Amino acid sequence: MAIESLTVVLPAYNEEARLGPALDELFGYLRRRGERGREELSGSGMLPADIRVLVVDDGSTDATAQLVRARPEMTPGEGVARLELMSLPHGGKGAAVRAGMLASDADVTVFADSDMATPPDELPRLLDALGDAQVALGSRIQPDGRDMRGSQPPLRRWLGAAFHFFASAWVTGDVKDTQCGFKGFTREAAQDLFARQQITSIVFDTELIYLARRRGYRIAVVPIHWYDRRGSRMRARPGLALRVGWDLFRIPLLHRRVARLARLEDKAHEGTSG
Repeated sequence: MAIESLTVVLPAYNEEARLGPALDELFGYLRRRGERGREELSGSGMLPADIRVLVVDDGSTDATAQLVRARPEMTPGEGVARLELMSLPHGGKGAAVRAGMLASDADVTVFADSDMATPPDELPRLLDALGDAQVALGSRIQPDGRDMRGSQPPLRRWLGAAFHFFASAWVTGDVKDTQCGFKGFTREAAQDLFARQQITSIVFDTELIYLARRRGYRIAVVPIHWYDRRGSRMRARPGLALRVGWDLFRIPLLHRRVARLARLEDKAHEGTSG
C-alpha cells in the first residue's frame, strides 16, 4: 500500500498544561524530516509529505482550544504539517476519537494520546505495519516480554491486569495491550470501524479491536516505546469500574449482527480453492 497522506488525531479534554509541550515535540519531529530518529528509529523523512494534525477538543473548560488556535501551525503554509482544531461538546475520549477519525480522508489515520506518551518517532513504525495490514495496534509490551507500563502506580497496573483478563476472554482474544493510545487505520478500515463504534468510555479501544477481528481485517501488533506522562485525570472509582464492566460485557451483544467483509471472504475462498 502506497501511503501518500497521514492524519494524526489527538483527542484533548482540559489539556492546556500538557498539550503545548506535546505539540512542540510532535511538530519539532515533523520539521526535522530526517531519515533517522533516536535509537535508530525512522525519522519523519520517512512519512508522507501530506500530513494533518487534528486536535479534537472534547468540550474543554480550560484554554485548550485557545492554545491550539494560537499555534503558528494553524496558519496555512506554516510548517510541514497542517494543524486543525475540531471542537465538540464533552462526550468522552471515545466520542472525540470517533469524530476525528471519521473526519479524516487520509490514506492512513492514527490516533494518539495528546500528551505524546508515545513519542512521534514511533509513527513510521506504525505506518510500516500498515503496508500489509489494515489496522495497526501500538503495544507497550516489548518482544522480550518487558512491559513499558511498569512505571505506572501499582493499583493502576493491578486494575489493568484484571481488565485484560476479562477483555481477552470476552472481547479481544490474544491482544495483550488493548488500551495503548496509539493505533493506526487505513482509510477503508477507519471509515468502516468508527462508523460502527458505539462505546464512548475508555473501553472504546476494545470495541474497535472486536470489530476489526469480526470484520476480518488484518491486524498488526506493533511494539512501541511509551512513557508514563503523569497528569491523567482518570481515577479508579466504583462508578468508573461499573461503567467499564458494563461496556465490556455489552460489546459482543451490540455487534452480534456485524458480518465479515464480503471481499475478504471471497479472498479466503479463492485461497482455499487454489
